[in-house]
Amino acid sequence: MPKPSKPAPVTQELFPTDADQPKDFESAIQELEKLVADLEAGKLSLEESLVAYKRGVALSAYCQRTLDDAEMQVRVLENGVLKDFKPEGRNGDA
Repeated sequence: MPKPSKPAPVTQELFPTDADQPKDFESAIQELEKLVADLEAGKLSLEESLVAYKRGVALSAYCQRTLDDAEMQVRVLENGVLKDFKPEGRNGDA
């Protein structure tokens, strides 16, 4: 029986191509704020709104994950020294 394949990393699930992935947390927040403003202003067609909503959900998940990882880095202390946190094992990514 073959081994099950390793699930794709979360960022790959949210952003299938590198061009889709935000450069960093701040650019993701900025893009998310613009999407929300456009949706609230009613500037988009129904189809555009659905695309914007899906993108917003992916950006929100990316931002939440980035914040979660930053929080874990702060919590991982060893002998009073902050050490790098490697988010291995979460959702199959390394």
